Amino acid sequence: MARIAVIGAGMGAMAAAARLAVAGHQVAVYERGRTHGGGVGRFERDGFAFDTGPGLLHLPAVYRDLFVKTGKETLEQCVELAQVDPASRHLFADGTDVLLPNASRAGVVRALDDAFGAGAGERWSDLVNRARDTWDATRRPLLEEPLRADWRALGRDPYPAPARRGISGWLRRDGGRPATLADVARRELKDPRAAALLESHALAHSLDPRTAPAGAAVLPYLEQTFGTWYARGGMRALADALYERCRARKVRFSFGAEVVGILEKDGRAAGVELADGSVAEADAVVAGIAPALLPALLGGAEPWRDGDVRPAGEPATGAAVGAGGGAAGRLTVFLALRGARPGDAAHRAVVHTPDREAELAAVFGAAGGGRGTREPCPRPTVTVLRPDDPTTRPDEDHEAVTLTATVAPHGPVDWIDGPAAEQDADRLVAAAEAAIPGLRDRLLWREVRTPADTAADTAAPGGAVPGPALAGADGRFLRPANLTRLPGLYLAGGWAHPGGGLAHAGMSGAMVAGLIVDGADWRGSQ
Repeated sequence: MARIAVIGAGMGAMAAAARLAVAGHQVAVYERGRTHGGGVGRFERDGFAFDTGPGLLHLPAVYRDLFVKTGKETLEQCVELAQVDPASRHLFADGTDVLLPNASRAGVVRALDDAFGAGAGERWSDLVNRARDTWDATRRPLLEEPLRADWRALGRDPYPAPARRGISGWLRRDGGRPATLADVARRELKDPRAAALLESHALAHSLDPRTAPAGAAVLPYLEQTFGTWYARGGMRALADALYERCRARKVRFSFGAEVVGILEKDGRAAGVELADGSVAEADAVVAGIAPALLPALLGGAEPWRDGDVRPAGEPATGAAVGAGGGAAGRLTVFLALRGARPGDAAHRAVVHTPDREAELAAVFGAAGGGRGTREPCPRPTVTVLRPDDPTTRPDEDHEAVTLTATVAPHGPVDWIDGPAAEQDADRLVAAAEAAIPGLRDRLLWREVRTPADTAADTAAPGGAVPGPALAGADGRFLRPANLTRLPGLYLAGGWAHPGGGLAHAGMSGAMVAGLIVDGADWRGSQ
Protein backbone atom coordinates (compact mmCIF):
# COMPACT_ATOMS: atom_id res chain seq x y z
CA MET A 1 0.00 0.00 0.00
CA ALA A 2 1.44 3.34 -1.08
CA ARG A 3 0.56 6.74 0.33
CA ILE A 4 -0.75 9.07 -2.38
CA ALA A 5 -1.13 12.83 -1.88
CA VAL A 6 -3.49 14.49 -4.36
CA ILE A 7 -3.40 18.27 -4.87
CA GLY A 8 -6.86 19.57 -5.67
CA ALA A 9 -10.32 18.00 -5.69
CA GLY A 10 -11.26 18.60 -9.33
CA MET A 11 -12.84 15.92 -11.50
CA GLY A 12 -9.57 14.53 -12.89
CA ALA A 13 -7.98 14.44 -9.43
CA MET A 14 -10.99 12.68 -7.89
CA ALA A 15 -11.14 10.21 -10.79
CA ALA A 16 -7.52 9.28 -10.08
CA ALA A 17 -8.12 9.16 -6.32
CA ALA A 18 -11.06 6.74 -6.61
CA ARG A 19 -9.17 4.36 -8.89
CA LEU A 20 -6.03 4.45 -6.73
CA ALA A 21 -8.02 3.77 -3.57
CA VAL A 22 -9.65 0.71 -5.16
CA ALA A 23 -6.15 -0.50 -6.08
CA GLY A 24 -5.33 -0.58 -2.38
CA HIS A 25 -3.51 2.72 -1.92
CA GLN A 26 -3.97 5.17 0.92
CA VAL A 27 -5.16 8.39 -0.76
CA ALA A 28 -5.42 11.86 0.78
CA VAL A 29 -6.76 14.86 -1.17
CA TYR A 30 -5.75 18.42 -0.24
CA GLU A 31 -8.05 21.12 -1.63
CA ARG A 32 -7.47 24.82 -1.02
CA GLY A 33 -11.15 25.64 -1.53
CA ARG A 34 -14.18 24.79 0.56
CA THR A 35 -15.60 22.03 -1.60
CA HIS A 36 -14.91 19.43 -4.27
CA GLY A 37 -15.47 19.51 -8.02
CA GLY A 38 -13.05 22.20 -9.18
CA GLY A 39 -14.79 24.10 -11.97
CA VAL A 40 -17.90 21.89 -11.66
CA GLY A 41 -19.65 24.00 -9.05
CA ARG A 42 -23.16 25.11 -8.15
CA PHE A 43 -24.69 28.53 -7.46
CA GLU A 44 -27.94 28.65 -5.49
CA ARG A 45 -30.20 31.55 -4.57
CA ASP A 46 -33.90 31.91 -3.71
CA GLY A 47 -34.69 28.35 -4.74
CA PHE A 48 -32.88 28.65 -8.10
CA ALA A 49 -29.78 26.57 -8.86
CA PHE A 50 -27.21 26.80 -11.66
CA ASP A 51 -24.06 24.94 -12.75
CA THR A 52 -21.02 27.20 -12.60
CA GLY A 53 -19.06 24.98 -14.98
CA PRO A 54 -20.06 22.70 -17.84
CA GLY A 55 -23.79 22.13 -18.16
CA LEU A 56 -23.76 19.05 -20.39
CA LEU A 57 -21.87 15.76 -20.60
CA HIS A 58 -20.41 14.09 -23.68
CA LEU A 59 -18.83 10.63 -23.77
CA PRO A 60 -20.58 9.38 -20.60
CA ALA A 61 -18.82 6.04 -21.17
CA VAL A 62 -15.77 7.54 -19.43
CA TYR A 63 -17.69 7.88 -16.16
CA ARG A 64 -19.57 4.63 -16.64
CA ASP A 65 -16.20 2.88 -16.73
CA LEU A 66 -15.00 4.81 -13.68
CA PHE A 67 -18.02 3.82 -11.59
CA VAL A 68 -17.91 0.19 -12.73
CA LYS A 69 -14.21 -0.04 -11.82
CA THR A 70 -14.58 1.60 -8.40
CA GLY A 71 -17.73 0.12 -6.85
CA LYS A 72 -20.89 -1.94 -7.11
CA GLU A 73 -23.23 0.92 -8.05
CA THR A 74 -23.17 1.95 -11.71
CA LEU A 75 -23.12 5.55 -12.88
CA GLU A 76 -26.84 5.47 -13.63
CA GLN A 77 -27.55 4.14 -10.13
CA CYS A 78 -25.77 7.19 -8.70
CA VAL A 79 -26.77 9.90 -11.18
CA GLU A 80 -29.98 10.29 -13.15
CA LEU A 81 -28.75 10.79 -16.72
CA ALA A 82 -30.91 11.58 -19.74
CA GLN A 83 -30.14 12.32 -23.37
CA VAL A 84 -30.91 15.85 -24.49
CA ASP A 85 -33.18 15.85 -27.54
CA PRO A 86 -32.99 17.91 -29.61
CA ALA A 87 -29.27 18.17 -28.95
CA SER A 88 -29.24 21.85 -29.82
CA ARG A 89 -31.09 24.69 -31.49
CA HIS A 90 -29.11 27.12 -33.64
CA LEU A 91 -30.30 30.64 -34.46
CA PHE A 92 -28.56 32.83 -37.02
CA ALA A 93 -28.67 36.55 -37.72
CA ASP A 94 -30.62 36.07 -40.97
CA GLY A 95 -33.47 34.40 -39.09
CA THR A 96 -32.49 30.79 -39.82
CA ASP A 97 -33.61 28.51 -36.99
CA VAL A 98 -32.51 24.86 -36.99
CA LEU A 99 -33.03 22.05 -34.49
CA LEU A 100 -30.42 19.30 -34.51
CA PRO A 101 -31.53 15.91 -33.13
CA ASN A 102 -29.42 14.00 -30.63
CA ALA A 103 -27.14 11.26 -31.96
CA SER A 104 -28.91 10.93 -35.32
CA ARG A 105 -26.78 11.29 -38.45
CA ALA A 106 -29.77 11.02 -40.77
CA GLY A 107 -31.77 13.47 -38.68
CA VAL A 108 -28.98 16.06 -38.79
CA VAL A 109 -28.71 15.71 -42.57
CA ARG A 110 -32.44 16.34 -42.97
CA ALA A 111 -32.39 19.29 -40.59
CA LEU A 112 -29.49 20.98 -42.40
CA ASP A 113 -31.02 20.40 -45.82
CA ASP A 114 -34.26 21.95 -44.63
CA ALA A 115 -32.52 24.94 -43.05
CA PHE A 116 -29.61 25.66 -45.41
CA GLY A 117 -30.82 24.14 -48.67
CA ALA A 118 -30.40 20.87 -50.56
CA GLY A 119 -26.88 19.45 -50.36
CA ALA A 120 -25.95 21.15 -47.07
CA GLY A 121 -26.66 17.98 -45.10
CA GLU A 122 -24.57 15.83 -47.42
CA ARG A 123 -21.61 18.21 -47.19
CA TRP A 124 -21.87 18.14 -43.40
CA SER A 125 -22.12 14.34 -43.42
CA ASP A 126 -19.01 14.08 -45.61
CA LEU A 127 -17.10 16.28 -43.16
CA VAL A 128 -18.27 14.18 -40.20
CA ASN A 129 -17.11 11.03 -42.02
CA ARG A 130 -13.63 12.53 -42.34
CA ALA A 131 -13.78 13.52 -38.68
CA ARG A 132 -14.58 9.88 -37.88
CA ASP A 133 -11.36 8.86 -39.65
CA THR A 134 -9.54 11.42 -37.50
CA TRP A 135 -11.14 9.97 -34.37
CA ASP A 136 -10.19 6.42 -35.34
CA ALA A 137 -6.60 7.47 -36.00
CA THR A 138 -6.09 9.39 -32.76
CA ARG A 139 -8.50 7.98 -30.18
CA ARG A 140 -6.02 5.59 -28.59
CA PRO A 141 -2.74 7.56 -28.68
CA LEU A 142 -4.44 10.85 -27.85
CA LEU A 143 -7.18 9.87 -25.38
CA GLU A 144 -6.47 6.42 -23.97
CA GLU A 145 -2.69 6.33 -23.59
CA PRO A 146 -0.29 8.55 -21.64
CA LEU A 147 1.59 11.08 -23.72
CA ARG A 148 4.95 9.59 -24.58
CA ALA A 149 8.35 10.96 -25.47
CA ASP A 150 7.57 10.38 -29.14
CA TRP A 151 4.55 12.71 -28.94
CA ARG A 152 5.68 14.53 -32.10
CA ALA A 153 3.83 11.96 -34.18
CA LEU A 154 0.68 13.62 -32.86
CA GLY A 155 1.86 16.92 -34.28
CA ARG A 156 0.68 15.79 -37.72
CA ASP A 157 -2.97 16.51 -38.41
CA PRO A 158 -4.74 13.24 -39.26
CA TYR A 159 -7.76 14.96 -40.81
CA PRO A 160 -7.91 13.55 -44.37
CA ALA A 161 -8.09 15.83 -47.36
CA PRO A 162 -11.32 15.58 -49.33
CA ALA A 163 -10.94 13.36 -52.38
CA ARG A 164 -12.09 16.05 -54.76
CA ARG A 165 -10.56 17.01 -58.01
CA GLY A 166 -8.44 20.11 -57.92
CA ILE A 167 -8.21 20.56 -54.14
CA SER A 168 -6.82 17.26 -52.92
CA GLY A 169 -3.73 19.02 -51.60
CA TRP A 170 -5.36 21.91 -49.78
CA LEU A 171 -4.61 20.59 -46.28
CA ARG A 172 -1.20 22.26 -46.53
CA ARG A 173 -1.23 25.70 -48.04
CA ASP A 174 0.38 29.14 -47.85
CA GLY A 175 3.90 27.83 -48.08
CA GLY A 176 3.20 24.73 -46.02
CA ARG A 177 0.88 26.10 -43.32
CA PRO A 178 -1.39 23.29 -42.13
CA ALA A 179 -5.08 23.80 -42.70
CA THR A 180 -7.20 25.08 -39.82
CA LEU A 181 -10.77 24.34 -38.82
CA ALA A 182 -11.76 27.66 -40.40
CA ASP A 183 -10.24 26.44 -43.68
CA VAL A 184 -12.30 23.26 -43.42
CA ALA A 185 -15.46 25.23 -42.73
CA ARG A 186 -14.97 27.57 -45.66
CA ARG A 187 -13.85 25.02 -48.26
CA GLU A 188 -16.00 22.02 -47.39
CA LEU A 189 -19.27 23.47 -46.15
CA LYS A 190 -19.67 26.48 -48.47
CA ASP A 191 -22.67 27.98 -46.63
CA PRO A 192 -21.51 30.57 -44.04
CA ARG A 193 -24.18 29.36 -41.59
CA ALA A 194 -22.88 25.80 -41.78
CA ALA A 195 -19.35 27.17 -41.34
CA ALA A 196 -20.49 29.08 -38.25
CA LEU A 197 -22.07 25.89 -36.90
CA LEU A 198 -18.77 24.03 -37.24
CA GLU A 199 -16.69 26.85 -35.81
CA SER A 200 -19.02 27.26 -32.83
CA HIS A 201 -17.94 23.82 -31.60
CA ALA A 202 -14.35 25.05 -31.44
CA LEU A 203 -15.31 28.30 -29.73
CA ALA A 204 -17.33 26.41 -27.11
CA HIS A 205 -14.15 24.44 -26.26
CA SER A 206 -11.98 27.59 -25.86
CA LEU A 207 -10.46 27.14 -29.32
CA ASP A 208 -9.93 29.72 -32.05
CA PRO A 209 -11.12 28.12 -35.33
CA ARG A 210 -8.59 30.28 -37.22
CA THR A 211 -5.71 28.46 -35.52
CA ALA A 212 -7.22 25.15 -34.37
CA PRO A 213 -6.11 22.26 -36.61
CA ALA A 214 -8.48 20.74 -39.14
CA GLY A 215 -8.71 17.70 -36.87
CA ALA A 216 -10.81 19.77 -34.45
CA ALA A 217 -13.68 18.53 -36.60
CA VAL A 218 -13.75 15.57 -34.19
CA LEU A 219 -15.62 17.81 -31.71
CA PRO A 220 -18.96 17.84 -33.56
CA TYR A 221 -18.34 14.21 -34.55
CA LEU A 222 -18.14 13.18 -30.88
CA GLU A 223 -21.29 15.06 -29.98
CA GLN A 224 -23.24 13.81 -32.98
CA THR A 225 -22.10 10.20 -32.57
CA PHE A 226 -22.13 9.65 -28.80
CA GLY A 227 -24.84 12.11 -27.88
CA THR A 228 -25.40 14.91 -25.41
CA TRP A 229 -26.41 14.10 -21.83
CA TYR A 230 -27.75 15.96 -18.82
CA ALA A 231 -27.77 14.90 -15.16
CA ARG A 232 -30.74 15.73 -12.95
CA GLY A 233 -29.37 18.27 -10.51
CA GLY A 234 -26.90 19.46 -13.13
CA MET A 235 -23.29 18.44 -13.63
CA ARG A 236 -22.73 19.20 -9.98
CA ALA A 237 -24.66 15.99 -9.31
CA LEU A 238 -21.94 14.11 -11.20
CA ALA A 239 -19.24 15.81 -9.11
CA ASP A 240 -21.13 14.95 -5.91
CA ALA A 241 -21.48 11.31 -6.97
CA LEU A 242 -17.76 11.04 -7.71
CA TYR A 243 -16.94 12.65 -4.36
CA GLU A 244 -19.17 10.16 -2.55
CA ARG A 245 -17.57 7.30 -4.48
CA CYS A 246 -14.16 8.50 -3.30
CA ARG A 247 -15.36 8.68 0.30
CA ALA A 248 -16.85 5.19 0.03
CA ARG A 249 -13.42 3.98 -1.06
CA LYS A 250 -11.85 5.63 2.04
CA VAL A 251 -10.24 8.57 0.25
CA ARG A 252 -9.56 11.27 2.86
CA PHE A 253 -10.36 14.89 1.93
CA SER A 254 -8.97 18.03 3.58
CA PHE A 255 -10.63 21.30 2.53
CA GLY A 256 -9.16 24.73 3.15
CA ALA A 257 -5.81 22.96 2.84
CA GLU A 258 -3.59 24.89 0.44
CA VAL A 259 -0.47 23.11 -0.80
CA VAL A 260 2.48 25.49 -0.91
CA GLY A 261 5.26 23.03 -1.70
CA ILE A 262 6.01 19.59 -3.10
CA LEU A 263 8.61 17.71 -1.10
CA GLU A 264 11.52 15.85 -2.71
CA LYS A 265 13.62 13.10 -1.18
CA ASP A 266 16.25 10.98 -2.87
CA GLY A 267 15.25 12.40 -6.25
CA ARG A 268 11.53 11.58 -5.87
CA ALA A 269 8.36 13.39 -4.91
CA ALA A 270 7.93 12.63 -1.21
CA GLY A 271 4.84 14.53 -0.08
CA VAL A 272 3.40 18.03 0.22
CA GLU A 273 3.80 21.03 2.49
CA LEU A 274 0.65 22.91 3.51
CA ALA A 275 0.10 26.61 4.13
CA ASP A 276 -0.32 25.98 7.88
CA GLY A 277 3.23 24.64 8.01
CA SER A 278 2.30 20.98 8.30
CA VAL A 279 3.79 18.29 6.08
CA ALA A 280 2.07 15.25 4.60
CA GLU A 281 4.55 12.60 3.54
CA ALA A 282 3.67 10.43 0.55
CA ASP A 283 5.13 7.90 -1.85
CA ALA A 284 3.62 9.72 -4.85
CA VAL A 285 1.99 13.09 -5.53
CA VAL A 286 -0.81 13.70 -8.03
CA ALA A 287 -1.14 17.36 -9.02
CA GLY A 288 -4.66 18.13 -10.18
CA ILE A 289 -3.85 21.80 -10.80
CA ALA A 290 -2.69 23.85 -13.75
CA PRO A 291 0.88 22.69 -14.56
CA ALA A 292 1.98 26.33 -14.90
CA LEU A 293 1.59 26.56 -11.09
CA LEU A 294 3.99 23.68 -10.40
CA PRO A 295 7.39 25.45 -10.55
CA ALA A 296 6.37 27.59 -7.57
CA LEU A 297 5.63 24.41 -5.61
CA LEU A 298 8.99 22.92 -6.60
CA GLY A 299 11.13 25.82 -5.42
CA GLY A 300 11.41 27.22 -8.93
CA ALA A 301 12.36 23.94 -10.59
CA GLU A 302 10.45 22.93 -13.69
CA PRO A 303 8.79 19.52 -13.86
CA TRP A 304 9.37 19.14 -17.62
CA ARG A 305 12.34 17.88 -19.51
CA ASP A 306 13.82 19.29 -22.70
CA GLY A 307 11.45 18.55 -25.54
CA ASP A 308 8.42 17.92 -23.31
CA VAL A 309 5.06 19.46 -24.09
CA ARG A 310 4.69 22.43 -21.76
CA PRO A 311 1.83 24.55 -20.46
CA ALA A 312 0.39 27.29 -22.64
CA GLY A 313 2.78 30.20 -22.77
CA GLU A 314 5.83 28.25 -21.58
CA PRO A 315 8.82 28.02 -23.94
CA ALA A 316 9.89 24.54 -25.02
CA THR A 317 13.29 23.42 -26.20
CA GLY A 318 13.21 22.74 -29.92
CA ALA A 319 9.51 23.37 -30.45
CA ALA A 320 6.87 25.83 -29.31
CA VAL A 321 4.27 23.34 -28.19
CA GLY A 322 1.38 23.20 -25.78
CA ALA A 323 0.44 26.85 -26.29
CA GLY A 324 -2.41 26.50 -28.72
CA GLY A 325 -5.59 25.56 -26.87
CA GLY A 326 -7.62 26.72 -23.93
CA ALA A 327 -6.62 30.39 -23.69
CA ALA A 328 -10.20 31.66 -23.38
CA GLY A 329 -12.51 32.11 -20.43
CA ARG A 330 -16.25 32.14 -19.85
CA LEU A 331 -18.65 34.96 -19.12
CA THR A 332 -21.72 33.42 -17.49
CA VAL A 333 -25.03 35.01 -16.58
CA PHE A 334 -27.51 33.18 -14.34
CA LEU A 335 -31.11 34.29 -14.89
CA ALA A 336 -33.99 33.78 -12.47
CA LEU A 337 -37.17 34.10 -14.52
CA ARG A 338 -40.83 34.34 -13.58
CA GLY A 339 -43.12 32.18 -15.68
CA ALA A 340 -43.03 28.50 -16.50
CA ARG A 341 -40.57 26.93 -18.90
CA PRO A 342 -42.40 26.20 -22.19
CA GLY A 343 -42.71 22.48 -22.83
CA ASP A 344 -41.24 22.79 -26.32
CA ALA A 345 -38.18 24.81 -25.24
CA ALA A 346 -34.83 23.40 -26.38
CA HIS A 347 -32.49 22.50 -23.54
CA ARG A 348 -29.61 24.18 -25.40
CA ALA A 349 -29.83 26.99 -27.92
CA VAL A 350 -26.88 28.68 -29.61
CA VAL A 351 -27.49 32.23 -30.81
CA HIS A 352 -24.76 32.90 -33.36
CA THR A 353 -22.98 36.21 -33.69
CA PRO A 354 -23.60 38.22 -36.88
CA ASP A 355 -19.89 39.16 -36.92
CA ARG A 356 -17.63 36.18 -36.27
CA GLU A 357 -14.41 38.07 -37.06
CA ALA A 358 -15.22 40.74 -34.47
CA GLU A 359 -15.98 38.04 -31.92
CA LEU A 360 -12.75 36.10 -32.54
CA ALA A 361 -10.72 39.32 -32.39
CA ALA A 362 -12.32 40.21 -29.04
CA VAL A 363 -11.54 36.77 -27.59
CA PHE A 364 -8.25 35.76 -29.20
CA GLY A 365 -6.85 38.88 -30.84
CA ALA A 366 -7.02 40.08 -34.43
CA ALA A 367 -4.60 37.45 -35.71
CA GLY A 368 -5.45 34.68 -33.28
CA GLY A 369 -2.47 35.56 -31.16
CA GLY A 370 -4.02 34.52 -27.88
CA ARG A 371 -4.70 37.97 -26.39
CA GLY A 372 -8.19 39.34 -26.59
CA THR A 373 -9.01 43.04 -26.78
CA ARG A 374 -10.97 45.20 -24.35
CA GLU A 375 -13.29 46.08 -27.23
CA PRO A 376 -16.19 43.66 -26.69
CA CYS A 377 -18.05 42.04 -29.54
CA PRO A 378 -21.37 43.91 -29.82
CA ARG A 379 -23.22 40.64 -30.37
CA PRO A 380 -21.28 37.56 -29.21
CA THR A 381 -22.26 33.94 -29.75
CA VAL A 382 -24.35 33.00 -26.72
CA THR A 383 -25.29 29.53 -25.49
CA VAL A 384 -28.63 29.40 -23.69
CA LEU A 385 -29.24 26.47 -21.33
CA ARG A 386 -32.84 25.85 -20.22
CA PRO A 387 -32.90 22.48 -18.39
CA ASP A 388 -36.29 20.93 -17.69
CA ASP A 389 -35.17 20.04 -14.19
CA PRO A 390 -37.32 20.74 -11.12
CA THR A 391 -34.20 20.86 -8.93
CA THR A 392 -33.09 24.09 -10.65
CA ARG A 393 -36.17 26.22 -9.79
CA PRO A 394 -38.35 26.97 -6.77
CA ASP A 395 -41.57 25.77 -8.48
CA GLU A 396 -43.15 25.20 -11.89
CA ASP A 397 -44.01 28.90 -12.23
CA HIS A 398 -40.34 29.87 -12.54
CA GLU A 399 -37.40 28.99 -14.75
CA ALA A 400 -33.62 28.94 -14.28
CA VAL A 401 -31.62 29.88 -17.40
CA THR A 402 -27.86 30.03 -17.89
CA LEU A 403 -26.21 32.16 -20.57
CA THR A 404 -22.55 31.67 -21.51
CA ALA A 405 -20.17 33.25 -23.97
CA THR A 406 -16.51 32.54 -24.65
CA VAL A 407 -14.42 35.59 -23.77
CA ALA A 408 -10.81 36.62 -23.23
CA PRO A 409 -9.40 35.53 -19.85
CA HIS A 410 -8.68 37.87 -16.97
CA GLY A 411 -5.49 39.74 -17.72
CA PRO A 412 -6.01 40.79 -21.32
CA VAL A 413 -9.39 42.02 -20.04
CA ASP A 414 -9.99 43.53 -16.60
CA TRP A 415 -12.88 41.36 -15.45
CA ILE A 416 -12.76 42.95 -12.00
CA ASP A 417 -14.21 46.09 -13.62
CA GLY A 418 -17.79 45.56 -12.45
CA PRO A 419 -19.61 48.08 -14.70
CA ALA A 420 -17.81 46.79 -17.80
CA ALA A 421 -18.70 43.19 -16.92
CA GLU A 422 -22.34 44.20 -16.43
CA GLN A 423 -22.36 45.84 -19.86
CA ASP A 424 -21.01 42.65 -21.38
CA ALA A 425 -23.70 40.71 -19.54
CA ASP A 426 -26.30 43.06 -21.05
CA ARG A 427 -25.08 41.99 -24.49
CA LEU A 428 -25.57 38.32 -23.62
CA VAL A 429 -29.11 38.98 -22.40
CA ALA A 430 -29.95 40.98 -25.54
CA ALA A 431 -28.67 38.17 -27.78
CA ALA A 432 -30.50 35.51 -25.77
CA GLU A 433 -33.86 37.16 -26.49
CA ALA A 434 -33.70 35.55 -29.92
CA ALA A 435 -34.11 32.20 -28.12
CA ILE A 436 -36.36 33.45 -25.29
CA PRO A 437 -38.74 36.17 -26.54
CA GLY A 438 -39.71 38.60 -23.80
CA LEU A 439 -36.77 37.51 -21.67
CA ARG A 440 -36.18 40.86 -19.98
CA ASP A 441 -39.84 41.18 -19.00
CA ARG A 442 -39.60 37.86 -17.13
CA LEU A 443 -36.37 38.66 -15.30
CA LEU A 444 -36.43 38.59 -11.50
CA TRP A 445 -32.69 38.89 -10.98
CA ARG A 446 -29.40 37.91 -12.55
CA GLU A 447 -25.95 36.91 -11.33
CA VAL A 448 -22.82 37.54 -13.43
CA ARG A 449 -19.69 35.39 -13.24
CA THR A 450 -16.52 36.38 -15.06
CA PRO A 451 -13.12 34.74 -15.66
CA ALA A 452 -11.90 36.62 -12.57
CA ASP A 453 -14.43 34.65 -10.51
CA THR A 454 -13.27 31.42 -12.15
CA ALA A 455 -9.65 32.26 -11.30
CA ALA A 456 -10.60 32.93 -7.67
CA ASP A 457 -12.52 29.66 -7.38
CA THR A 458 -10.18 27.30 -9.25
CA ALA A 459 -6.76 29.04 -9.38
CA ALA A 460 -6.76 28.54 -13.16
CA PRO A 461 -4.47 31.23 -14.61
CA GLY A 462 -6.65 34.10 -15.76
CA GLY A 463 -9.73 31.99 -15.16
CA ALA A 464 -9.13 30.34 -18.51
CA VAL A 465 -10.93 27.12 -19.40
CA PRO A 466 -8.69 24.35 -20.79
CA GLY A 467 -9.57 23.01 -24.19
CA PRO A 468 -9.25 19.36 -25.25
CA ALA A 469 -5.98 18.04 -26.61
CA LEU A 470 -5.91 17.85 -30.42
CA ALA A 471 -3.53 16.26 -32.89
CA GLY A 472 -1.94 18.47 -35.51
CA ALA A 473 -0.48 22.00 -35.54
CA ASP A 474 2.96 20.60 -34.64
CA GLY A 475 1.75 19.75 -31.14
CA ARG A 476 0.59 23.21 -30.08
CA PHE A 477 -2.76 21.79 -28.95
CA LEU A 478 -1.34 19.00 -26.81
CA ARG A 479 -1.17 19.16 -23.02
CA PRO A 480 1.72 18.36 -20.65
CA ALA A 481 2.22 14.64 -20.06
CA ASN A 482 0.89 12.91 -16.95
CA LEU A 483 4.46 11.80 -16.15
CA THR A 484 6.95 14.50 -15.13
CA ARG A 485 10.74 14.64 -14.88
CA LEU A 486 10.42 14.14 -11.11
CA PRO A 487 9.70 10.47 -10.34
CA GLY A 488 6.60 10.12 -8.23
CA LEU A 489 4.99 13.37 -9.45
CA TYR A 490 2.02 13.00 -11.81
CA LEU A 491 -0.32 15.46 -13.51
CA ALA A 492 -4.09 14.98 -13.72
CA GLY A 493 -7.04 17.11 -14.77
CA GLY A 494 -8.02 19.34 -17.65
CA TRP A 495 -4.72 21.20 -17.84
CA ALA A 496 -2.77 17.95 -18.33
CA HIS A 497 -2.97 15.28 -21.03
CA PRO A 498 -5.49 14.74 -22.66
CA GLY A 499 -6.94 18.19 -21.96
CA GLY A 500 -10.11 19.87 -20.78
CA GLY A 501 -13.74 18.84 -20.56
CA LEU A 502 -15.53 16.44 -18.22
CA ALA A 503 -14.77 13.34 -20.28
CA HIS A 504 -11.13 14.27 -20.85
CA ALA A 505 -10.64 14.95 -17.13
CA GLY A 506 -11.96 11.48 -16.36
CA MET A 507 -9.57 10.00 -18.92
CA SER A 508 -6.68 11.88 -17.31
CA GLY A 509 -7.48 10.39 -13.92
CA ALA A 510 -7.56 6.90 -15.41
CA MET A 511 -4.15 7.43 -17.01
CA VAL A 512 -2.55 8.64 -13.80
CA ALA A 513 -3.95 5.69 -11.85
CA GLY A 514 -2.64 3.29 -14.49
CA LEU A 515 0.83 4.82 -14.37
CA ILE A 516 1.01 4.62 -10.59
CA VAL A 517 -0.42 1.13 -10.27
CA ASP A 518 1.32 -0.51 -13.25
CA GLY A 519 4.37 1.68 -13.70
CA ALA A 520 5.71 4.10 -16.28
CA ASP A 521 5.51 1.49 -19.05
CA TRP A 522 1.71 1.28 -18.78
CA ARG A 523 0.26 1.79 -22.25
CA GLY A 524 -3.39 2.34 -21.46
CA SER A 525 -6.44 0.14 -21.00
CA GLN A 526 -6.75 -2.68 -23.48
